[in-house]
Amino acid sequence: MIKVGITGGIGSGKSTVCRLFVACGVPVYDSDSQAKRLMEEDGPLRMRLAARFGEEVLNRKLLAGRVFSDPAELSALNALVHPAVMEDFERWCGRQSGADYVVLESAILFEAGLEGYVDRTIAVTAPIDVRIARTCLRDGASAEEVRRRIAVQLDEEELRRRADYTLVNINLGELEYEVARLDKLLRDENRKHSA
Repeated sequence: MIKVGITGGIGSGKSTVCRLFVACGVPVYDSDSQAKRLMEEDGPLRMRLAARFGEEVLNRKLLAGRVFSDPAELSALNALVHPAVMEDFERWCGRQSGADYVVLESAILFEAGLEGYVDRTIAVTAPIDVRIARTCLRDGASAEEVRRRIAVQLDEEELRRRADYTLVNINLGELEYEVARLDKLLRDENRKHSA
């Protein structure tokens, strides 16, 4: 089975793209929500996080404010959380028998070095003003908070350079067409490998 990583900066529309893949019958692993689940439920991970960050790790908003304003803290958090997420992803993949391919959704696929866990990568992009507006509306965050988050992520030019495919998320109709095209391409690729 082919593993496809989908990434993009905050507000680019990764979740919209992933919902379109789900509508095509593709299993999608949302690494962000799974990381949150693991940070709450995985005892050994929680102990490592508390040892590094203190008990404030229990308050995600406090922790987010701390790590998004300090690249070294963000790096330390990712070094603890990402191995647990990728172990969980591999177990999840093992339960997706019969799928032509699966999708790993990760905002920081390249930054975290997770592209080694997937066979193909897709970057989702959108103009920066659109990304800021979407995120402010979705999260109730200020434009400045969103800019700080964007500043710690790869810029879109670098994402496009590193990804196998790029989807521009401005017009939903065009996006649906491009996702359907990629879905067919990935299914055909899997069938060739399986033959």
